[in-house]
Amino acid sequence: MENTATTAAPLLENEYVKELLAVMEANRVPAVKDLLAVFNQVSAMERQLDTAVTELAALRRELSAVQEQAHPVKATLQNTGAAMEKSMTAVRDRLDATKQAVIDGCKNAVDAFCEKGISALDNIARFFKLRPMLETMRTELDKSIRADRSAMGKIETASAEYHEAGRHIKNMGRTLMGNEAAVEAKPMGKLAKSLEAPFKTELSCLSSMKKSMEKALLRLTALEQSAQRKPSVQQNIHALSEKLAREQKSAPAAEKSRSVSHKAR
Repeated sequence: MENTATTAAPLLENEYVKELLAVMEANRVPAVKDLLAVFNQVSAMERQLDTAVTELAALRRELSAVQEQAHPVKATLQNTGAAMEKSMTAVRDRLDATKQAVIDGCKNAVDAFCEKGISALDNIARFFKLRPMLETMRTELDKSIRADRSAMGKIETASAEYHEAGRHIKNMGRTLMGNEAAVEAKPMGKLAKSLEAPFKTELSCLSSMKKSMEKALLRLTALEQSAQRKPSVQQNIHALSEKLAREQKSAPAAEKSRSVSHKAR
């Protein structure tokens, strides 16, 4: 129940997210830019998914409006619409899980900072297990994008066949009446266009989500690589301590050597 409540609100409004970003900015942690960029892309995906879900609802309304019409496009889209709803639900679940992982990571990072100080945030990426989630969500988005394109193709094909059949029947009548046959079928009708419109808008939203996903993965990679390159403060302190210990150990030996040399003279 708590997870549902925390993921319902926009990500950047979460208290733990805001607290971690404030701590990193106050202490001038360089990784804050990449981390904020990842969070911004997840937030963008939230907005884009909301728009896609709205368009799916519009499609349901369009289909119900033609319930009494024996149009082949409607029959073609009924199963497609159900499959897309299932895919959108999967994307929503993945996004909610990603948001929860971000929130939990922020909380854990803040706790580590309070316990160990700023050095605990050197490898900030270790608090966020986001890569598998983002890559799985990308797979779900690819499925939805393919479904959208397939549905649009089916609408155009069904509409063309419908109008071609209508042209054929009319031409039979014109031939019987001794009139010249019509050469071209009608273009896509209003009904087909109205049914295709939500798919077009949804496809645009899903494509934008995928772009945001790719950007998030790129910034996450930057975070991971910077953590590998940069030694932590604790590592630096440890190395300095070892160096001082070696110098202190060698100092008496050097002093003894100088003393022996002086006596020999």
